[in-house]
Amino acid sequence: MTVAVPLLLREERWECPNCPQTAVTRTALPHTQFHSCPGLGLLSVPMVPAGTRCKVETHDREDYVGKDVVQTIPETGRPVMAVTVTRDDGEDRAVYAPCATGVGST
Repeated sequence: MTVAVPLLLREERWECPNCPQTAVTRTALPHTQFHSCPGLGLLSVPMVPAGTRCKVETHDREDYVGKDVVQTIPETGRPVMAVTVTRDDGEDRAVYAPCATGVGST
């Protein structure tokens, strides 16, 4: 005898404290939803579970950029190093590492 067992997918609701964007995901794997946030200069930043009290803020690069290809805020051209999500029970950080560049051999 075969019994059909329904697979239940957990629905996770996400929101951004810096803009009105929301999202819904349905996956059993641990994950974080990202979006291009108009409130933070269109940077790709993490959303937080709906109802989470937190703040999301950017951190400028404080070192010399030189010829590095770094993440910038399009409106200002300001280089950004990271985005931090601070909650009552801790914090998470998304870091924007410089892109590697190279010169092809001839």
